[in-house]
Amino acid sequence: MTTRTIKASEFKAKCLQLMDEVNASGETLTVTKNGKPVVEVRPVVRKRRSLLGLHKGLGETRGDIISPVLEDDWEAFR
Repeated sequence: MTTRTIKASEFKAKCLQLMDEVNASGETLTVTKNGKPVVEVRPVVRKRRSLLGLHKGLGETRGDIISPVLEDDWEAFR
């Protein structure tokens, strides 16, 4: 990631525009006051959700899933 430096007075005048730019580009913006870094503005990094458990609760279990299956129990064999 790249870092850009900007004076506090310029940041104050263009705050909303600069926030949009930081969000779009992903770069960090360092705001300085009297030539010294005061604050950094960077985009929020959202943690991606895991695919594990994505469909939890959407399935349904019917009947006995523990006992062995006999050929007579399958509808396809009828």
